[in-house]
Amino acid sequence: MILLVALALLLGGFLAVLLFKPKSGNKGKTQTTFNNTKASKSYSKTDVSLHNKRTDCWIIIKNKVYDVTSYVEEHPGGDAILAHAGDDSTEGFFGPQHATRVFDMIDDFYIGDLEQ
Repeated sequence: MILLVALALLLGGFLAVLLFKPKSGNKGKTQTTFNNTKASKSYSKTDVSLHNKRTDCWIIIKNKVYDVTSYVEEHPGGDAILAHAGDDSTEGFFGPQHATRVFDMIDDFYIGDLEQ
């Protein structure tokens, strides 16, 4: 029994070192987030307005453009997501109905910035 506990601790320590060890050749460099690796593209309000259907749904939140087409059917608020399809959804997005996890999820749908 003690041998199993010691082995489990040793294995856990080994896995922790593998998971949290900085990658070699990355000294002094900051790690890039997923969004920063995507090519940044700019869209006009007219571009966004063309994507205003359930099967092609883009929204604007704080001057960033998101393609949420794949999320429309999963949206817990039903068709509420379509109320501002092809338009600015900032006010609705930051409404009290949303749990904090949506603020993490939205980055997955980011496709570019709104032209100013």
